[in-house]
Amino acid sequence: MTATPDTPAKGPRGWITGRGAWITFLLVPPLVVMTLFVIYPIVSALAYAFYDWNGLRREGFVGFENFRIILFEEPFASTTWQAFKHNIIVFASLMIVQNGVGFILAYCLWRDLWGARFHRVAVFLPVVLSTVIIGYLWKLFFHPIFGVVNQSLKAVGLDSLVQPWLGQSETALAALIFVNAWAWVGFPTLVFLAGLQRIPSELIDAARMETDSEWHLIRKIVWPLIAPSTTVVFILLFIGSFNWFELPYIMAGLDGSPFGSTDVLGLFFYRTAFGNQSAGVQDFGLGSALAVIMFLFIAIVATFWTLHLRKKELDL
Repeated sequence: MTATPDTPAKGPRGWITGRGAWITFLLVPPLVVMTLFVIYPIVSALAYAFYDWNGLRREGFVGFENFRIILFEEPFASTTWQAFKHNIIVFASLMIVQNGVGFILAYCLWRDLWGARFHRVAVFLPVVLSTVIIGYLWKLFFHPIFGVVNQSLKAVGLDSLVQPWLGQSETALAALIFVNAWAWVGFPTLVFLAGLQRIPSELIDAARMETDSEWHLIRKIVWPLIAPSTTVVFILLFIGSFNWFELPYIMAGLDGSPFGSTDVLGLFFYRTAFGNQSAGVQDFGLGSALAVIMFLFIAIVATFWTLHLRKKELDL
């Protein structure tokens, strides 16, 4: 058919042009959002870290002085390293408890134990709840007088274990770790379950002909085959542990009460950058320096660990 002046020509070039315009229309809005709310704040924080600040007013260029103060000068240095230690404790504890329980639950669901369909939904429900709701509910549950936890311990005759869980340094951080594990155990469970469901049933049947040991089956067959799932879960847990802020802020307060036993880098950054009663005047320079250190640490460790785990996957 011959094209007329009133009929637009159609061909490969026109199709490519239209397709390119459509792709551009889809990509530009998210790129703008990423630039405004991710890239620009990161670059700004990096720039702010090299200047002295007087409240909201930027003063002169000080180079790496803010980094030196936040890492090596008191009273900031001790708080920084203590908060960093707490982040490490959170990461190690959640790696064992949250991911360990998640794998056990996923394995049970994979084996289609009793009530598997119900538990697939129930185990993931806390993940979709708001952190604010979870924090305030568990803060009430841990109340030393009328909280569900202490009341339950009294009901079963364990009065000796009744204590102010969030009010003493020995148990406050452990209580927060428990709440975080309870709230997020559904995520590694579903990721592990997805990896388990990709294992061919013929391979499992062949392995059971060689051994009756469930532990041997998990260690030699199942665990190596779900290596991609473990990589995803471990890296995301590492990033989340060192970005921990919402739950300790809601349940323990901005100061990391009691006596700094629940203080983490996220809380210390917020206090330093925006100020509070204990930190005094806000200092964007020191806060930005701490934010840059956190970003570089997480980015470098996560990158190298991802490459290492990917290499282990190929070796397996």
